Amino acid sequence: MGKDNGELKEYQPLLKDFKEPVRQIKVPSKSLLLAVWAAGIGGTFQYGYNISIINAPTKSVQNFINQTWTDRYNTEISTQMLTLLWSTIVSIFTLGGLVGASVGGTLAIRFGRKGTLLFNNTFALLAAFFMGLSYPSGTFELLIIGRFLTGVNAGIAICAQPLYIGEIAPRALRGAMSMGTSIFITGGILTGQVIGLKELLGEEEYWPILLSTTCIPAILQLLILPWFPESPRYLLIDRGDDVACTKALTWFHGPDKYHGEKEDIERERDCAIGIKPKKPWELFKDRNLRWQLLTLFVIHMSQQLNGINAIYFYADYVFTQAGIPADKIPYATVGTGACECITALTCGLLIESLGRRALIIGGYSLMSLCCVCFTVALTFQVNSDL
Repeated sequence: MGKDNGELKEYQPLLKDFKEPVRQIKVPSKSLLLAVWAAGIGGTFQYGYNISIINAPTKSVQNFINQTWTDRYNTEISTQMLTLLWSTIVSIFTLGGLVGASVGGTLAIRFGRKGTLLFNNTFALLAAFFMGLSYPSGTFELLIIGRFLTGVNAGIAICAQPLYIGEIAPRALRGAMSMGTSIFITGGILTGQVIGLKELLGEEEYWPILLSTTCIPAILQLLILPWFPESPRYLLIDRGDDVACTKALTWFHGPDKYHGEKEDIERERDCAIGIKPKKPWELFKDRNLRWQLLTLFVIHMSQQLNGINAIYFYADYVFTQAGIPADKIPYATVGTGACECITALTCGLLIESLGRRALIIGGYSLMSLCCVCFTVALTFQVNSDL
């Protein structure tokens, strides 16, 4: 032991000069970031954009419905019927989203992730056409059809885009890059709120143009996304095209860094041999997936019950009830979108360091605290009015 200590003392000067190697932070390549942007701009960006864009022209569309009704039937529409038609225009988006989400997974397997995203733009273009045509044709029913199609577009996108982004991302950055889905949703919400300001397209005469702008992200994606490869995982596992998979991985990760990613896909392919894709109703019969399904249900149900969709769809009513002046409501709405967008960006930066579980627990805890504060505030507001 004494001899060993003496040797250590001899090497002590060298140990002082030794420095721990700096941990390299993986940074995605420019081509990979461009592919994520191309997938997102016509993907979940549309979902967020169409959630928020409908709020700005609330009064204008209601006036259009009233005028159309009067021209048809020579009588003014009742308040109940006007509310019913407006609520249908707003909420039919969610029904279309249900239809789109139901077929999105099947389309992603049949046509590929990129192919599904490109095909999905058809619904956005048709929706823009119908909603833009509603005013000159004097047909408010076209708004209902257009909103339903935007919902279908959003439902398919929310299935296909996360698959594409998650499968082209390197393993070390998969969590952070998958946050691109939420970032594009919140970015779309914020963009829709800004475009709906009176300084831009929020004036009454511009509402048909405002609702038709959903075609712009679709056109951008149709022009840009075809230049990028299909998902490497889809090419190898679903199509069995090893050459195309290698080319796609090389394009996304470079000729020197794609080998590890391909090995992961090959291992996944070997594990999936003999396993058939399950239908949604078959998942509920599998006891091995019971806890995973329960976790998904709890998370998504809690997210839908937080009230954020009500704020975006009916922000005008919510903020009016809160006592905010009518001319300030659009800017208050932009503030909510900006807060959500900043939060999504922050989570994208923290997800790899803090982990998914910590962010979920922290987010839902903060949401619960805010709901308690809202309940108390509304209770005191009602009592003060009495």
